[in-house]
Amino acid sequence: MKTFAGIDSKYADYDFSSILLQSIPYDGTSTWGKGADNAFGAFLESSENMELYDIETNSEVYQKGIHILPEITEDSSPESVFEVTYHRTKELIETNKFLTFFGGEHSISIGIIKAFCEKYPNITILQLDAHADLRSSYLGSKYNHACALHDANKNANLVQVGIRSMDICEKQYLNKEKCFFAEDMFKKDDWIEKSIMLMTDDIYITIDLDVFDPSIMPATGTPEPGGLDWYTAINYLKRVFKEKNVQGFDIVELAPVENNKAPNFLTAKLYYKLLSYKFKYNAY
Repeated sequence: MKTFAGIDSKYADYDFSSILLQSIPYDGTSTWGKGADNAFGAFLESSENMELYDIETNSEVYQKGIHILPEITEDSSPESVFEVTYHRTKELIETNKFLTFFGGEHSISIGIIKAFCEKYPNITILQLDAHADLRSSYLGSKYNHACALHDANKNANLVQVGIRSMDICEKQYLNKEKCFFAEDMFKKDDWIEKSIMLMTDDIYITIDLDVFDPSIMPATGTPEPGGLDWYTAINYLKRVFKEKNVQGFDIVELAPVENNKAPNFLTAKLYYKLLSYKFKYNAY
């Protein structure tokens, strides 16, 4: 049995585990850098070389139990991936376990977010991303990675953080009051309080790894200059976990680079940090 970070099987048992990890290695609509379908193996390999004691939270969150679910292997079309992922997420929500998802490209989030919006009608979707991803359709499909947050923008309270690239066609859908552009965040911190004040109590977080600067995260399909550094990102996320009820999260768009394991390790560390925050700081 595959386990996260090589933890003992007793901590990876489904019945024992408080945390479920669902891999969706789909990379069918990405248009430049490929490789997100190979991300999960690189992520798990890096996790096996990570210390499991988190200094900041003085915790070992793996002891809450992390169970890896069978991966979603559907890849015949973006529409079918959406359907399978959406229905699978609806089932998982009813387990009352903390749900985490791993891509794959960002299109995998569309079905997940739809299921969370139906379960929690007043939910906020917090998007950390370099790209707005608000297109209504791209290359013939509304389930393209470039459309990842279009449906959420229509049906939920969407707060966007770190955005620094978009197409002009997306301007009609953009809510500037709830979008925090990277250039306006640089060397400032007022955006943290402003963004949190826009959120409802229930939160779902979707993290495209290209929100980070390419200097620390080059392993994405479309690395954009001017991204977040590590401490800006995790200090912000800690605030969110402290003040809001995070119902789940996904991490997407890791495209492993040969002979550079640092981005894979950052991703594993980020995943573990979020779990540490959830079970240490979450206010609910």
